[in-house]
Amino acid sequence: MGTNEWHVERRSTSDTDSPLAPRRDVLETGTLSIVVLGASGDLAKKKTFPALFHLYKQDLLPSDEVHIFGYARSKISTDELRNKLQSYLIPKKDASPKDLHDVSDFLQLVKYISGGYDSEEGFRLLDIEISEHEYLKNSKEGSSRRLFYLALPPSVYPSVCKMIKTYCMNKSDLGGWTRVVVEKPFGRDLESAEELSNQIGELFEEPQIYRIDHYLGKELVQNMLVLRFANRFFLPLWNRDNIDNVQIVFREDFGTEGRGGYFDQYGIIRDIIQNHLLQVLCLIAMEKPVSLKPEHIRDEKVKVLQSVLPIRDDEVVLGQYEGYKDDPTVPDESNTPTFATAILRIHNERWEGVPFIMKAGKALNSRKAEIRVQFKDVPGDIFRSKTQGRNEFVIRLQPSEAIYMKFTVKQPGLEMSAVQSELDLSYGQRYQGITIPEAYERLILDTIRGDQQHFVRRDELKASWEIFTPLLHKIDRGELKPIPYKPGSRGPAEADELLEKAGYVQTHGYIWIPPTL
Repeated sequence: MGTNEWHVERRSTSDTDSPLAPRRDVLETGTLSIVVLGASGDLAKKKTFPALFHLYKQDLLPSDEVHIFGYARSKISTDELRNKLQSYLIPKKDASPKDLHDVSDFLQLVKYISGGYDSEEGFRLLDIEISEHEYLKNSKEGSSRRLFYLALPPSVYPSVCKMIKTYCMNKSDLGGWTRVVVEKPFGRDLESAEELSNQIGELFEEPQIYRIDHYLGKELVQNMLVLRFANRFFLPLWNRDNIDNVQIVFREDFGTEGRGGYFDQYGIIRDIIQNHLLQVLCLIAMEKPVSLKPEHIRDEKVKVLQSVLPIRDDEVVLGQYEGYKDDPTVPDESNTPTFATAILRIHNERWEGVPFIMKAGKALNSRKAEIRVQFKDVPGDIFRSKTQGRNEFVIRLQPSEAIYMKFTVKQPGLEMSAVQSELDLSYGQRYQGITIPEAYERLILDTIRGDQQHFVRRDELKASWEIFTPLLHKIDRGELKPIPYKPGSRGPAEADELLEKAGYVQTHGYIWIPPTL
């Protein structure tokens, strides 16, 4: 794309294009300054900067318009930051001469400023550096864009946002904008999340705040709206008359691996279920929005969350893998769950009586994230196919992205016997040669474009915490205890018993195997 194509008339955030329509250009008038706060930390090095690099490689961040500023407390130089980032952008062993050239060119866009997160001096210097870049690019005052990505712990969000508001905003509104991206966790419970929202909300308007949940940037999660609302055969099936239960599963085959102290402050529910898996539930359960405008989609997600009934204690199983407390950073008396299964029930016309089984755990026997929609038994089944298992629609989020339908067919041969097979869309086979973008790439691009569809709105955040806060407080008080389970297992046996009680029928003898190329 030529640089002359980047300058188009600016439109307001409210008329952002449909995500399925051709997208407007990333940049409009003026320059774009991207500031990564916490630039020397793990999140910035492993996710934020690589995402920016991949956008740069696709000509979505043109070098004559964009400059990237790293800001952190570390006393390092710009060259030292660039050297640290290099190995995260592309492994040297896999790098071609062109890759190395791209990395070198990208790093020339990066400049580092050292300063405290509540330092007037540091943020004044940051503003001077941004303004100098804007001046050198002949950007009219106030017409430039400033994107601040907070790759930081939430405890410093209020002070950082106050510094940005005081010292680093555009001087006037002449077509530019200032936007702030904040990472989870957004608080520990309803009260702390509301306090954080109030502190940030006093400084920025809601359209300026982008609460990032990287699960909303995953390819298969983004496919949910298309699958549900662009395919006729799903429309009459997607309700309590046909669906028996829905599972949303996140499994890791490793433990906390040196992050025990950090993880112990939150636990598996705060870390995975209350945000990532609950966002997936919204997309599965929501009604069709009026349009694909971000606010219409987010309105429907909020309605789902407000329809969730209080979680019952007898529909929760907590676990903690044996050896978790061997980590010296984890307290000996820790009650933090590393595994949880909880059943959520939605009180509305579409989903009354359908259990949504949320399941997440560490140190289990496999690594995967998937959605599993299980349909009811066939009425008047003349083939006695219950023994084969039920129809299931499975969306595999990671790894080996795929969508497949488990269904019953005749076993090839002379006998009339039924077996389970699948209709399979495996992305690696169907979309050969296409690289699936990382979630952070999509979401940073959406932030630049002003598209908030895949970000968490304040009332959505509040509703999600209202669901889980009572349960979390019981765990924090020690009223609910995690059950020990062996690393490499399926988790506590009680979790499988809860699934069976909820009506989930496990298929025996069938294993999905990703097709080979």
